Amino acid sequence: MLERRTPHEDLVDHLVRSTPLGRGEAARVVLDVLAYFDETTEEFVRRRHRELQSGGLTNAGIFQRIAEELPHRAVAPPELSQRQLRRIVYG
Repeated sequence: MLERRTPHEDLVDHLVRSTPLGRGEAARVVLDVLAYFDETTEEFVRRRHRELQSGGLTNAGIFQRIAEELPHRAVAPPELSQRQLRRIVYG
């Protein structure tokens, strides 16, 4: 029977060879990383707001921190003002 290979099977193979991860764990890591980089700016802002809020930060600190983090994303969005960030979170 032929083995069915997924588009990222070579990366899974590499992780299995170069780390202590098993095949299933390596596949999950690849999917998690791909999902992370597939996240839109709006999804990122909302997720980070929830995470930072649950860590006890206030909105002033949260929006400042998110504004500092956005330029370091794999595909950085245009600079967003704190007002624009608030509108993403609260509509």
